[in-house]
Amino acid sequence: MKSQPPVIRQTRRFANSHRQPSLFDGCEDGELDAAFCEVVAVGRRRDGGTRYWCLTHRADATAKYGRRSTTCRGAHIPLITARETLDLHLDRYCGGVALWGAVPPVYDTTVQPLDRGIHVHARETLGGEKVLDDTFRAVRIFAAALPSDGTLVTELDAIYYMVSSVFGYTTKLIACPYCGFSHLDRDWFSVHPHQRHLCAGCGRYFRDHERGIGNPTEAVRAALGVPERAAKPAGRAIDIRQAAYPGGIQIWGSNPAFVWTSGLAEEEGVHVHAFASIDDAQPVVDETFSRVVVDGLWLDPVVVRIWMAQAALPHLRGRILSAICPSCETPKFCVGESGFVPSRSHVCDSCGREFSPRCRARKTILNPLPEALERLAERAPRCPQSHDVGILPDAPR
Repeated sequence: MKSQPPVIRQTRRFANSHRQPSLFDGCEDGELDAAFCEVVAVGRRRDGGTRYWCLTHRADATAKYGRRSTTCRGAHIPLITARETLDLHLDRYCGGVALWGAVPPVYDTTVQPLDRGIHVHARETLGGEKVLDDTFRAVRIFAAALPSDGTLVTELDAIYYMVSSVFGYTTKLIACPYCGFSHLDRDWFSVHPHQRHLCAGCGRYFRDHERGIGNPTEAVRAALGVPERAAKPAGRAIDIRQAAYPGGIQIWGSNPAFVWTSGLAEEEGVHVHAFASIDDAQPVVDETFSRVVVDGLWLDPVVVRIWMAQAALPHLRGRILSAICPSCETPKFCVGESGFVPSRSHVCDSCGREFSPRCRARKTILNPLPEALERLAERAPRCPQSHDVGILPDAPR
């Protein structure tokens, strides 16, 4: 008898869901246009054409056949303004400061607006109430060990620190030898150590002395002497029904803070927001849990965390789906390198059978969470919001 193909459970991202604006959607009033692009020639392409770079948006501005483009790839992305930047003086918060990259929830049935950028917690006393609990597109950090004018960290720096750390990679401070710009490795490069880098500041290629992944957050971590601390399980459990929270729920996987100055250990697990009413601005549940059960469905913290990082990598878009082994019907969860490197076939961890999901993408990554979220959506008080991080892909070159 001919063997049955594996059951595919590819997420539809909730077909009837409400799409939130992207983290990096362009301005509606068209305030950013070609006039703001400062395009310069920065060298030759492999085909002999000229490469052009925009110094304003720090993006490629090369058109087909090596021609100068009128707008760069990043011209639609609004520049970070002073109003969207927090000046953070660490010495004012003796109770500790924590900074994370803010990415969309993996599941969101609320009508709350999408946080964008870097999420900040700050306390004046250890264990006291948070006096800062907000999100900004950039944070300028001031401390005695940092330059007098502070050190700026942007939303992309924080998000890609989260991605690299979730997949087990350490990042390092890499500066361009030509212009001194602090280098950020994005997308594919944030999970693949390498020596040849493309500077976003001046658009030129350079080689570092060793393979690595660059991230400007390391300038802050190195200056502050932030120790590597293992996060501890949150030690809390929650078992909820979506019907009990008409305002909806939001779910994130925990991820390491790139700055953590508290004397208390950082917690890991699944972070949950639950709203009693659709009109409430503040959740009645706002906590990190080691065990989360929603409508009888247990959410594995590791699966949630990996899915959150996978969703932030543009080059994986459309390649992550749910599938079960055709022999033993065990859901497949790709871990380690297979969690960010798509493959044509997968091996069942239970029975050892090799199988290939039949789908549009030739190479895939399997994660059981998309199918689980589809099941949760069937009992939701409203259609989940479909969040798009909106980060530009940065393909290998």
